[in-house]
Amino acid sequence: MTGLRRDGYLPIRDYAAIGDGRTAALVGRDGSIDWLCLPDLDSPSVFAALLDAERGGTFELSPCAPFDAKRRYQPDTNVLETTFATAEGSVRVTDAMPLPRGGLAPGRELVRRIEGLSGEVPMRWRVEPRFGYGARRTRVDRRTGVPRATAGSTALALPAWGAGEPSCTQSSISGEFATAAGSRSLLVLSASHSEPLVLPSRAESEQRLEATASFWRRWAGSRSYEGPWRDSVIRSALALKLLVYAPSGAIAAAATTSLPEEIGGERNWDYRFSWLRDAFFTLDAFLALGCPSEAEAYLSWLLHASQLTHPRLRVLYALGGGTRTPERRLDLAGYRGSRPVRAGNAAGAQRQLDVYGELLQTAWRYVDGGNRLDRDTARRLAGIADEVCRLWAEPDSGIWEVRSEPLHFTQSKIMCWVALDRATRLAETGCLPDEGISGWRQARDAIQAFVEGQCWSEERGSYVRHPGSAELDASLLFGLLMGYRPGDERRLDGTLDAVTRELRNGPLVDRYRGEDGLGGREGAFLACSFWLVEALTRRERLEEAAGLMEELLALANDVGLYAEEIDVAGGEFLGNFPQGLVHLALINAAVVWTEWSAR
Repeated sequence: MTGLRRDGYLPIRDYAAIGDGRTAALVGRDGSIDWLCLPDLDSPSVFAALLDAERGGTFELSPCAPFDAKRRYQPDTNVLETTFATAEGSVRVTDAMPLPRGGLAPGRELVRRIEGLSGEVPMRWRVEPRFGYGARRTRVDRRTGVPRATAGSTALALPAWGAGEPSCTQSSISGEFATAAGSRSLLVLSASHSEPLVLPSRAESEQRLEATASFWRRWAGSRSYEGPWRDSVIRSALALKLLVYAPSGAIAAAATTSLPEEIGGERNWDYRFSWLRDAFFTLDAFLALGCPSEAEAYLSWLLHASQLTHPRLRVLYALGGGTRTPERRLDLAGYRGSRPVRAGNAAGAQRQLDVYGELLQTAWRYVDGGNRLDRDTARRLAGIADEVCRLWAEPDSGIWEVRSEPLHFTQSKIMCWVALDRATRLAETGCLPDEGISGWRQARDAIQAFVEGQCWSEERGSYVRHPGSAELDASLLFGLLMGYRPGDERRLDGTLDAVTRELRNGPLVDRYRGEDGLGGREGAFLACSFWLVEALTRRERLEEAAGLMEELLALANDVGLYAEEIDVAGGEFLGNFPQGLVHLALINAAVVWTEWSAR
């Protein structure tokens, strides 16, 4: 196992995630923590060796001798266990970020427990913080004998028990020790930002570690899903919880920035924001899994964030609900030389019309689940429907946020139809003011006439990516997923067959194969494959859908996580990790298959 790194970088597949509802860390199979932002998920990094092996910063912990490593999450938790086996013996490392509790505790805490299982295993560790994406100078000193690293208002302390005497340099802290059968050591990273730095006791950190594991087990055990593939569904739900920003209820698209869609390429984006288009998938998953508090918190955040730009909707919002997401380039080498490395996302300023459909569909699903909309929310949703009537005929950048010229993307028009159809239904049931309902119906019918007249290709027997194009796009499956009703239902089947025939390669599905304003190409977008499972299910092709689901579940990494994309040829993970939309698509595909198979 030793030596898996290539030019200092592990495969993306070799990472697991831990988190505390405010930020998340990526732990490599070799015991190195190569990604952590503080104090929050969208803050600058402290460890970013994931994006610059030499200058990014890391927290290493591993045997001194060659080893094999096996890992797992403790059942139904986000607590990671890695077992290292050497010729001399074996050792287990437990990694977690304790969840916030009452009383005096570190602002952020990362606990690494090392237990000797057999023999004697020499271990070494090294903490090399690089604050501000590696751009800020790190100062290392000691406070009451405990090593401390600081930069400006951010500080880290490293209490260590049974892990050797820490040695400090100007920019790093390290140590060596040996485990024996039954030994137990502890390394704790205690962090603060613009607040006093708390130095925990060993007993307190151990207690918080155990309490965190218990919380995750209770939470997972309360999920209501009992259908096929339950282990994968619950693991995906736990992965989503790692992406929830607890102070606001928002969910980040992923825990990372700039992991490449093509090794060495420029398709590297910051996903530490909440995308409006994920709204329906998120709410549907929470409701299906029996997560009412998460659903309520997420909808509350969604309505708050969208109010800032009402009646226009932005593509994405900051986790706290703000609208500023300026994109800049960082002075980091990039994962395996993939540059640029970006912080912020310029797509936030694009026009993407599909988000209106996602928001109104989310509101419809929320009401359909037995909930009520307050009067102010209902008025704002009605105003958004009016805005769709004004905007739907304009070109946009589409669901895939292309950086070429805006076009009349078919999926965007279908989602505008969904927005007005759901607004009409909500008004008909008294959930929205009905003053605009006549105009909504007229615009909905006009959109359908546009889609059926200009976005359908008789030659292809399918809807196409945009009028005048012969290209296909996996997002056309949204017609099936969102209940779009064409004049001829056979058109949905024709599109499903065309996407399967032309964009599918084994279990994997490409987003599209046309121009998008960027050089190079990308891997297969994993969410599209799970959308295909759901689309097949909704057309009652249950056996085919189940077979595809089994193939896709086999593509997860060893701890059940997915990146955004996968390389068709080699199976290598690509893009940001773990990716929320993939796990949402997995959950919803499993839930829909279970519902349809019971009919």
